[in-house]
Amino acid sequence: MGKQPGVKLIREDGLRHDGRKPDEMRPIKMDVGVLNNSDGSALVEFGRTRVVAAVYGPKEPIQRFVLLPDRAVLRVRYHMAPFSTTDRKSPAPSRREVELSKVIREALESIVLTEKFPRTSIDIFIEVLQADGGTRTAAITAASLALADAGIPMKALVGGVAVGKVEGILVLDVDELEDGNGEADMPVAAAPDIGEITLFQLNGVLSREELEQALEMALKGIEKIVELEKDALKRKYERIEVE
Repeated sequence: MGKQPGVKLIREDGLRHDGRKPDEMRPIKMDVGVLNNSDGSALVEFGRTRVVAAVYGPKEPIQRFVLLPDRAVLRVRYHMAPFSTTDRKSPAPSRREVELSKVIREALESIVLTEKFPRTSIDIFIEVLQADGGTRTAAITAASLALADAGIPMKALVGGVAVGKVEGILVLDVDELEDGNGEADMPVAAAPDIGEITLFQLNGVLSREELEQALEMALKGIEKIVELEKDALKRKYERIEVE
């Protein structure tokens, strides 16, 4: 994370390069039930970052050796489409994608009531359609929404957002330009309805005071994100009632 010469992330008027206030998120869109062939699905957009998640299960997996006698196995595959970034990426899973699959699974495992479905698997496939920063937190949000759409019992909905530090200022919901040129990046996921933080990572350096302020910013943002998740689910069931 080093500042590229000539990149101005905070304007003279105190707004960010895209006109947002430091504590302002990008426009967020969410929809559920977007895929017909999955048990649950969701499309989440944070500005130009677009992520779709599909959930299958609970079901008995073909590989029986992965079964656990007391709970379901949560399996997550995070993947960035070759066309999702400016430079076309290889369709083969990268080391980063494998790592983020594990990070996302761990962010959801404590929330999903896997003990209700022993000896089964719940599979979550996440595809990043367009990447402009914050893909892991958008992916966690989409996965939570897709799980709810599939009717998988959970303690609460999970939302995610990243706080960054750019030119000495803490900013909420960093985009790719801010992430690549900032001094710090802190992805957070949480279930605000039960007061549980399920993901906390920090790349870069923040003082203790900045860390506390950044966490407060993230949790306020996540509360709004989870409300949008609830709205997306309500819209689906309102459509069903009308039909």
